[in-house]
Amino acid sequence: MYDLTRLVTVKRQVTKEEIETMGQSGQRYFARQCLDASCNVKKAKSWSSSFGAMILSLALVVPMMSLASKPAIAQTAAKKLFGKKRAPANLQARAIGSYAKGCLAGGRALSIDGPAWQAMRLSRNRNWGHPQLIAFLERLAVDAQAYDGWNGLLVGDLAQPRGGPMLTGHASHQIGLDADIWLRPMPARRFTRKEREKVSAISMLKKGTRTVDSNKFSMAHFRVIKRAASTPGVARIFVHPGIKKALCDRAGNDRAWLRQVRPWYGHHYHFHVRMKCPNDSVGCKNQAPPPAGDGCGKELSWWLSDEPWKPKKPKKPKKPGKKPKKKRQITLADLPQACSVVLDAAPATGQATPVMAAKAANYQSIPVLLQLPKPRPLQR
Repeated sequence: MYDLTRLVTVKRQVTKEEIETMGQSGQRYFARQCLDASCNVKKAKSWSSSFGAMILSLALVVPMMSLASKPAIAQTAAKKLFGKKRAPANLQARAIGSYAKGCLAGGRALSIDGPAWQAMRLSRNRNWGHPQLIAFLERLAVDAQAYDGWNGLLVGDLAQPRGGPMLTGHASHQIGLDADIWLRPMPARRFTRKEREKVSAISMLKKGTRTVDSNKFSMAHFRVIKRAASTPGVARIFVHPGIKKALCDRAGNDRAWLRQVRPWYGHHYHFHVRMKCPNDSVGCKNQAPPPAGDGCGKELSWWLSDEPWKPKKPKKPKKPGKKPKKKRQITLADLPQACSVVLDAAPATGQATPVMAAKAANYQSIPVLLQLPKPRPLQR
Protein backbone atom coordinates (compact mmCIF):
# COMPACT_ATOMS: atom_id res chain seq x y z
CA MET A 1 0.00 0.00 0.00
CA TYR A 2 1.29 3.46 -0.85
CA ASP A 3 2.54 5.53 2.06
CA LEU A 4 -0.12 8.23 2.09
CA THR A 5 0.96 9.52 5.48
CA ARG A 6 4.33 10.47 4.03
CA LEU A 7 2.68 12.43 1.25
CA VAL A 8 0.56 14.63 3.46
CA THR A 9 3.00 16.75 5.40
CA VAL A 10 3.61 20.46 5.58
CA LYS A 11 5.50 21.82 2.55
CA ARG A 12 5.74 18.34 1.02
CA GLN A 13 5.94 18.38 -2.80
CA VAL A 14 3.67 15.74 -4.34
CA THR A 15 4.36 14.81 -7.95
CA LYS A 16 1.97 13.64 -10.64
CA GLU A 17 3.54 10.18 -10.61
CA GLU A 18 2.95 9.80 -6.86
CA ILE A 19 -0.69 10.80 -7.16
CA GLU A 20 -1.26 8.47 -10.13
CA THR A 21 0.15 5.58 -8.08
CA MET A 22 -2.59 6.05 -5.49
CA GLY A 23 -5.46 5.13 -7.78
CA GLN A 24 -8.90 6.72 -7.54
CA SER A 25 -9.60 5.77 -3.93
CA GLY A 26 -6.14 6.93 -2.88
CA GLN A 27 -6.61 10.24 -4.65
CA ARG A 28 -9.85 10.84 -2.80
CA TYR A 29 -8.19 9.97 0.51
CA PHE A 30 -5.31 12.29 -0.34
CA ALA A 31 -7.75 15.10 -1.08
CA ARG A 32 -9.48 14.58 2.27
CA GLN A 33 -6.18 14.67 4.13
CA CYS A 34 -5.15 17.84 2.29
CA LEU A 35 -8.07 19.80 3.63
CA ASP A 36 -6.86 22.58 5.95
CA ALA A 37 -3.29 21.46 5.19
CA SER A 38 -0.45 22.93 3.17
CA CYS A 39 -0.37 20.13 0.61
CA ASN A 40 1.71 21.34 -2.27
CA VAL A 41 0.95 19.63 -5.57
CA LYS A 42 3.93 20.08 -7.87
CA LYS A 43 2.98 20.54 -11.52
CA ALA A 44 5.36 18.59 -13.75
CA LYS A 45 5.89 19.43 -17.45
CA SER A 46 4.00 16.29 -18.46
CA TRP A 47 0.89 17.27 -16.53
CA SER A 48 -2.21 18.15 -18.42
CA SER A 49 -4.03 21.17 -17.05
CA SER A 50 -7.18 19.08 -16.62
CA PHE A 51 -5.38 16.48 -14.46
CA GLY A 52 -3.87 19.13 -12.22
CA ALA A 53 -7.18 20.93 -11.90
CA MET A 54 -8.93 17.67 -10.99
CA ILE A 55 -6.53 16.89 -8.14
CA LEU A 56 -6.52 20.44 -6.80
CA SER A 57 -10.30 20.66 -6.91
CA LEU A 58 -10.63 17.32 -5.10
CA ALA A 59 -8.91 18.85 -2.07
CA LEU A 60 -11.78 21.29 -1.76
CA VAL A 61 -14.74 19.40 -3.18
CA VAL A 62 -14.48 15.91 -1.67
CA PRO A 63 -14.60 16.90 2.03
CA MET A 64 -17.48 19.29 1.38
CA MET A 65 -19.68 16.70 -0.34
CA SER A 66 -21.28 15.54 2.90
CA LEU A 67 -22.11 19.11 3.88
CA ALA A 68 -23.42 20.05 0.46
CA SER A 69 -25.64 16.97 0.27
CA LYS A 70 -26.88 17.24 3.87
CA PRO A 71 -27.66 20.91 4.55
CA ALA A 72 -29.84 19.98 7.53
CA ILE A 73 -26.89 18.22 9.18
CA ALA A 74 -24.60 21.15 8.41
CA GLN A 75 -26.90 23.45 10.39
CA THR A 76 -27.44 20.99 13.26
CA ALA A 77 -25.88 21.86 16.61
CA ALA A 78 -22.42 20.30 16.44
CA LYS A 79 -22.63 19.17 20.07
CA LYS A 80 -25.50 16.82 19.17
CA LEU A 81 -23.57 15.27 16.28
CA PHE A 82 -20.28 14.79 18.12
CA GLY A 83 -21.98 13.83 21.38
CA LYS A 84 -23.50 10.77 19.67
CA LYS A 85 -20.17 9.33 18.56
CA ARG A 86 -19.00 6.62 20.95
CA ALA A 87 -15.77 5.65 19.18
CA PRO A 88 -12.91 7.62 17.61
CA ALA A 89 -12.55 8.23 13.86
CA ASN A 90 -10.37 5.70 12.07
CA LEU A 91 -7.99 8.38 10.80
CA GLN A 92 -4.45 9.49 11.45
CA ALA A 93 -4.21 11.35 14.78
CA ARG A 94 -4.74 15.06 14.26
CA ALA A 95 -5.99 18.00 16.32
CA ILE A 96 -8.12 20.15 14.01
CA GLY A 97 -9.10 23.79 14.51
CA SER A 98 -8.96 25.74 17.76
CA TYR A 99 -9.45 24.65 21.36
CA ALA A 100 -13.04 25.94 21.40
CA LYS A 101 -13.99 25.29 17.76
CA GLY A 102 -12.59 22.09 16.32
CA CYS A 103 -12.49 18.30 16.47
CA LEU A 104 -10.16 15.32 16.90
CA ALA A 105 -9.16 12.65 14.38
CA GLY A 106 -7.59 9.38 15.50
CA GLY A 107 -8.22 9.95 19.21
CA ARG A 108 -6.72 7.64 21.82
CA ALA A 109 -8.30 6.72 25.16
CA LEU A 110 -6.67 7.17 28.53
CA SER A 111 -6.96 3.79 30.26
CA ILE A 112 -9.56 3.76 33.02
CA ASP A 113 -6.88 2.64 35.47
CA GLY A 114 -3.11 2.97 35.36
CA PRO A 115 -0.26 2.44 37.81
CA ALA A 116 -0.56 6.06 38.96
CA TRP A 117 -3.94 7.34 37.77
CA GLN A 118 -7.68 6.71 37.72
CA ALA A 119 -10.11 8.15 35.16
CA MET A 120 -13.24 9.70 36.68
CA ARG A 121 -16.82 10.32 35.46
CA LEU A 122 -16.64 7.37 33.05
CA SER A 123 -20.27 7.71 31.95
CA ARG A 124 -19.36 10.90 30.09
CA ASN A 125 -16.98 9.05 27.72
CA ARG A 126 -14.62 12.02 27.76
CA ASN A 127 -11.31 10.30 28.43
CA TRP A 128 -10.10 10.65 24.83
CA GLY A 129 -7.29 12.81 23.53
CA HIS A 130 -4.53 13.26 21.01
CA PRO A 131 -1.79 10.64 21.60
CA GLN A 132 0.58 13.39 22.78
CA LEU A 133 -1.85 14.42 25.53
CA ILE A 134 -2.29 10.80 26.64
CA ALA A 135 1.49 10.25 26.74
CA PHE A 136 1.89 13.44 28.78
CA LEU A 137 -0.74 12.38 31.35
CA GLU A 138 0.69 8.89 31.75
CA ARG A 139 4.20 10.23 32.30
CA LEU A 140 3.07 13.04 34.62
CA ALA A 141 1.14 10.57 36.77
CA VAL A 142 4.08 8.20 37.16
CA ASP A 143 6.67 10.93 37.82
CA ALA A 144 4.46 12.85 40.26
CA GLN A 145 3.92 9.65 42.22
CA ALA A 146 7.63 8.82 42.23
CA TYR A 147 9.13 12.25 42.92
CA ASP A 148 6.52 14.76 44.12
CA GLY A 149 4.83 13.02 47.04
CA TRP A 150 1.60 12.78 45.00
CA ASN A 151 -0.15 9.44 45.28
CA GLY A 152 -1.55 9.55 41.76
CA LEU A 153 -3.79 11.52 39.41
CA LEU A 154 -7.58 11.56 39.36
CA VAL A 155 -8.24 12.59 35.77
CA GLY A 156 -11.47 14.33 34.81
CA ASP A 157 -12.62 15.41 31.36
CA LEU A 158 -10.36 15.27 28.32
CA ALA A 159 -12.35 15.19 25.06
CA GLN A 160 -15.07 13.16 23.38
CA PRO A 161 -13.96 10.30 21.07
CA ARG A 162 -13.99 12.66 18.07
CA GLY A 163 -13.65 15.88 20.03
CA GLY A 164 -15.99 18.67 19.01
CA PRO A 165 -18.43 20.65 21.14
CA MET A 166 -19.93 18.87 24.15
CA LEU A 167 -23.56 18.54 25.13
CA THR A 168 -22.79 19.89 28.62
CA GLY A 169 -19.96 21.71 30.31
CA HIS A 170 -16.87 22.91 28.54
CA ALA A 171 -16.55 25.42 25.74
CA SER A 172 -13.04 24.15 25.02
CA HIS A 173 -11.77 20.51 25.26
CA GLN A 174 -12.66 20.09 21.56
CA ILE A 175 -9.40 19.02 19.87
CA GLY A 176 -7.95 16.48 22.29
CA LEU A 177 -5.33 18.77 23.86
CA ASP A 178 -7.10 19.79 27.11
CA ALA A 179 -7.31 17.79 30.34
CA ASP A 180 -8.75 18.42 33.80
CA ILE A 181 -6.73 16.98 36.69
CA TRP A 182 -8.42 16.91 40.07
CA LEU A 183 -6.73 18.58 43.03
CA ARG A 184 -7.89 15.67 45.16
CA PRO A 185 -5.06 13.09 45.34
CA MET A 186 -5.74 9.53 44.23
CA PRO A 187 -6.50 7.22 47.18
CA ALA A 188 -4.52 4.05 47.85
CA ARG A 189 -7.43 1.94 46.59
CA ARG A 190 -9.32 1.82 43.30
CA PHE A 191 -12.65 3.61 43.13
CA THR A 192 -15.58 1.54 41.88
CA ARG A 193 -17.37 2.73 38.75
CA LYS A 194 -20.24 3.96 40.92
CA GLU A 195 -17.87 5.92 43.14
CA ARG A 196 -16.28 7.54 40.10
CA GLU A 197 -19.66 9.09 39.32
CA LYS A 198 -20.41 10.18 42.90
CA VAL A 199 -17.08 11.12 44.54
CA SER A 200 -16.44 14.86 44.37
CA ALA A 201 -13.30 16.82 43.78
CA ILE A 202 -12.23 19.09 46.66
CA SER A 203 -12.02 22.88 46.59
CA MET A 204 -8.68 24.32 47.67
CA LEU A 205 -10.21 27.60 48.88
CA LYS A 206 -11.33 28.80 52.28
CA LYS A 207 -15.11 28.85 52.19
CA GLY A 208 -16.51 32.12 50.86
CA THR A 209 -13.10 33.56 49.96
CA ARG A 210 -10.64 33.72 47.08
CA THR A 211 -7.82 32.56 49.34
CA VAL A 212 -6.25 29.11 49.40
CA ASP A 213 -6.80 27.01 52.53
CA SER A 214 -3.28 26.01 53.60
CA ASN A 215 -4.71 22.95 55.35
CA LYS A 216 -5.82 21.63 51.96
CA PHE A 217 -3.29 23.01 49.46
CA SER A 218 0.01 21.30 50.23
CA MET A 219 3.54 21.36 48.83
CA ALA A 220 2.62 18.17 46.96
CA HIS A 221 -0.04 20.18 45.09
CA PHE A 222 2.60 22.81 44.37
CA ARG A 223 5.06 20.23 43.04
CA VAL A 224 2.66 18.41 40.71
CA ILE A 225 1.43 21.68 39.16
CA LYS A 226 5.02 22.88 38.77
CA ARG A 227 5.99 19.60 37.10
CA ALA A 228 3.10 19.90 34.65
CA ALA A 229 3.83 23.55 33.86
CA SER A 230 7.54 22.83 33.37
CA THR A 231 6.91 20.26 30.64
CA PRO A 232 7.81 21.44 27.12
CA GLY A 233 4.70 21.20 24.98
CA VAL A 234 2.38 22.58 27.68
CA ALA A 235 0.84 25.85 26.51
CA ARG A 236 -1.11 26.82 29.62
CA ILE A 237 -2.36 25.59 32.96
CA PHE A 238 -5.54 27.24 34.24
CA VAL A 239 -6.05 27.59 38.00
CA HIS A 240 -8.12 29.77 40.31
CA PRO A 241 -6.45 33.14 41.03
CA GLY A 242 -6.09 32.14 44.70
CA ILE A 243 -4.11 29.06 43.67
CA LYS A 244 -1.94 31.14 41.35
CA LYS A 245 -1.19 33.42 44.32
CA ALA A 246 -0.17 30.42 46.46
CA LEU A 247 2.12 29.18 43.68
CA CYS A 248 3.71 32.62 43.33
CA ASP A 249 4.31 32.85 47.08
CA ARG A 250 6.03 29.45 47.25
CA ALA A 251 8.01 29.52 44.00
CA GLY A 252 11.28 31.00 45.27
CA ASN A 253 13.84 31.93 42.59
CA ASP A 254 12.78 29.29 40.04
CA ARG A 255 9.88 31.18 38.46
CA ALA A 256 9.98 30.71 34.68
CA TRP A 257 7.30 27.99 34.77
CA LEU A 258 4.80 30.37 36.40
CA ARG A 259 4.30 32.07 33.03
CA GLN A 260 2.31 29.03 31.85
CA VAL A 261 0.03 29.09 34.91
CA ARG A 262 -2.91 31.36 34.14
CA PRO A 263 -5.58 32.59 36.59
CA TRP A 264 -9.17 31.96 35.54
CA TYR A 265 -12.67 31.64 36.96
CA GLY A 266 -13.47 28.37 38.71
CA HIS A 267 -10.56 25.91 38.64
CA HIS A 268 -10.24 25.54 42.42
CA TYR A 269 -11.35 21.87 42.31
CA HIS A 270 -9.01 20.94 39.46
CA PHE A 271 -6.27 22.35 37.27
CA HIS A 272 -6.70 22.43 33.51
CA VAL A 273 -3.75 21.48 31.31
CA ARG A 274 -3.66 22.70 27.70
CA MET A 275 -1.06 21.34 25.29
CA LYS A 276 0.39 23.14 22.28
CA CYS A 277 -0.60 21.95 18.82
CA PRO A 278 1.46 18.92 17.74
CA ASN A 279 3.82 19.70 14.87
CA ASP A 280 2.09 17.23 12.56
CA SER A 281 -1.44 18.54 13.24
CA VAL A 282 -1.76 20.86 10.26
CA GLY A 283 -4.74 23.16 10.70
CA CYS A 284 -4.48 23.14 14.51
CA LYS A 285 -4.52 26.69 15.89
CA ASN A 286 -2.40 27.58 18.92
CA GLN A 287 -3.31 30.32 21.34
CA ALA A 288 -0.99 33.30 21.50
CA PRO A 289 1.73 32.67 24.13
CA PRO A 290 1.04 33.96 27.65
CA PRO A 291 2.39 37.44 28.45
CA ALA A 292 6.06 37.59 29.42
CA GLY A 293 6.91 37.33 33.09
CA ASP A 294 5.68 35.20 35.96
CA GLY A 295 2.19 36.73 36.07
CA CYS A 296 2.43 37.41 39.80
CA GLY A 297 2.15 41.21 39.63
CA LYS A 298 -0.57 43.63 38.52
CA GLU A 299 -2.55 41.07 36.54
CA LEU A 300 -2.88 38.75 39.53
CA SER A 301 -3.75 41.67 41.81
CA TRP A 302 -6.63 42.51 39.47
CA TRP A 303 -7.88 38.94 39.59
CA LEU A 304 -7.80 38.99 43.39
CA SER A 305 -9.71 42.28 43.57
CA ASP A 306 -13.50 42.57 43.43
CA GLU A 307 -13.49 43.81 39.83
CA PRO A 308 -13.56 40.46 37.95
CA TRP A 309 -16.27 39.11 40.22
CA LYS A 310 -18.82 41.91 39.94
CA PRO A 311 -22.17 40.65 38.62
CA LYS A 312 -22.99 41.72 35.09
CA LYS A 313 -25.34 44.65 34.76
CA PRO A 314 -28.85 43.46 33.90
CA LYS A 315 -29.86 44.10 30.32
CA LYS A 316 -32.66 46.51 29.56
CA PRO A 317 -36.04 44.77 29.72
CA LYS A 318 -37.44 43.67 26.39
CA LYS A 319 -40.64 45.12 24.98
CA PRO A 320 -43.72 43.19 26.14
CA GLY A 321 -44.45 40.22 23.91
CA LYS A 322 -41.00 40.19 22.30
CA LYS A 323 -39.27 36.84 22.75
CA PRO A 324 -35.62 36.96 23.83
CA LYS A 325 -33.14 35.73 21.25
CA LYS A 326 -31.78 32.26 21.83
CA LYS A 327 -28.04 31.94 22.11
CA ARG A 328 -26.68 30.76 18.78
CA GLN A 329 -25.15 27.30 18.96
CA ILE A 330 -22.07 26.16 17.05
CA THR A 331 -23.11 24.10 14.03
CA LEU A 332 -21.12 21.63 11.96
CA ALA A 333 -20.83 24.30 9.27
CA ASP A 334 -19.08 26.58 11.80
CA LEU A 335 -16.29 24.05 12.41
CA PRO A 336 -13.30 23.46 10.12
CA GLN A 337 -14.38 21.56 7.00
CA ALA A 338 -12.19 18.61 7.97
CA CYS A 339 -14.50 18.00 10.94
CA SER A 340 -17.22 16.76 8.58
CA VAL A 341 -14.75 14.09 7.43
CA VAL A 342 -13.99 13.19 11.05
CA LEU A 343 -17.69 12.94 11.82
CA ASP A 344 -18.39 10.71 8.79
CA ALA A 345 -15.33 8.47 9.19
CA ALA A 346 -15.66 4.82 10.14
CA PRO A 347 -15.07 4.06 13.83
CA ALA A 348 -11.64 2.78 14.76
CA THR A 349 -11.80 -0.93 15.55
CA GLY A 350 -10.36 -2.19 18.81
CA GLN A 351 -10.42 1.31 20.29
CA ALA A 352 -12.70 0.77 23.27
CA THR A 353 -11.39 2.40 26.42
CA PRO A 354 -8.81 0.05 28.01
CA VAL A 355 -9.79 -0.94 31.54
CA MET A 356 -6.26 -1.20 32.90
CA ALA A 357 -2.97 0.04 31.53
CA ALA A 358 -0.25 -2.60 31.39
CA LYS A 359 1.15 -2.99 34.91
CA ALA A 360 4.58 -3.76 33.51
CA ALA A 361 4.66 -0.69 31.28
CA ASN A 362 8.02 1.04 31.39
CA TYR A 363 7.13 4.71 31.24
CA GLN A 364 10.73 5.67 30.63
CA SER A 365 10.29 4.00 27.24
CA ILE A 366 7.11 5.80 26.18
CA PRO A 367 7.67 7.09 22.62
CA VAL A 368 9.03 10.59 23.08
CA LEU A 369 6.23 12.54 21.45
CA LEU A 370 7.09 15.39 23.80
CA GLN A 371 10.35 16.41 25.34
CA LEU A 372 9.65 15.65 28.99
CA PRO A 373 11.42 17.12 32.02
CA LYS A 374 13.92 15.02 33.92
CA PRO A 375 12.60 13.67 37.25
CA ARG A 376 13.68 15.75 40.21
CA PRO A 377 14.03 14.54 43.79
CA LEU A 378 11.26 15.09 46.30
CA GLN A 379 11.35 18.67 47.57
CA ARG A 380 10.48 19.41 51.14
